[in-house]
Amino acid sequence: MFLLGSLVVLCGLLAQSSAQLAGLHLPLNHDLPMSVGHCRPLHLGQSLPYGMTPVISTYPTEHLARNFRDGFRQGLLSGGILGFLEHMPLLSYVRPAGSNAGGLVGVLGKVISSIPILNNILDIRVTNPQLLEIGLVQSYDYHRLYVTIPLGFELKVNTLVVGSLVELAVKLDVTAEVYAVRDIHGRSRLVIGDCIHSPGSLRITLLNGLSPLQSLIDSLTDILTKVIPGLVQGVVCPVVNGILSLLDVTLVHDVADLLLHGVQFVIKA
Repeated sequence: MFLLGSLVVLCGLLAQSSAQLAGLHLPLNHDLPMSVGHCRPLHLGQSLPYGMTPVISTYPTEHLARNFRDGFRQGLLSGGILGFLEHMPLLSYVRPAGSNAGGLVGVLGKVISSIPILNNILDIRVTNPQLLEIGLVQSYDYHRLYVTIPLGFELKVNTLVVGSLVELAVKLDVTAEVYAVRDIHGRSRLVIGDCIHSPGSLRITLLNGLSPLQSLIDSLTDILTKVIPGLVQGVVCPVVNGILSLLDVTLVHDVADLLLHGVQFVIKA
């Protein structure tokens, strides 16, 4: 009698389970959040599509951008970027080949030939190089980072007769693109893409100079506007290319994973 009662209970449970399973509707492709071919980047806190592996960040996500920015800045400084700026050979780019060391001729030859004091120019020296506050922006699809590297320094044009003739303040931004790739073993890593000076970011202002020499100052500024961006880019970008190997491995892995999944972690204020 006990055995018969147990069989009745068991059959009842099986019947209930079968009814519940029959009521389930498995999601079809059109029921998913978006198809793979039309995958949209996810914002923080948004649920992942069915079947996608969630990103687990070791760093708190709200601190990730700040940690990356700080690490990038430290990498630039430890890479000697300020020293490279200070030793840029500006004079050799303005002076023509074969000219003597006592004159700044080149493109400015016609201007300075009529002003005897300028024939005694010794050099154009970079002083007080600075790395200003680094900017960090994600691309529209959240798969790339753009690191803005703002630089500032002063230029002094020195002569034998009067010493410092002209002092100029220079500011220029260099932008480096960072994106993530996955190797054949499935490991994610960061890669530096384009590294260029930001068009229109160059600013040259006069700090000190002799007022009768305004035509020279204008001509010198025009030449420096053409020369400085390429020189600065040539100094900064090799340092940028070596920065990723200096960053914390866990930090790089977490940033790479978020970029690969198109997750926003750089929050605009």
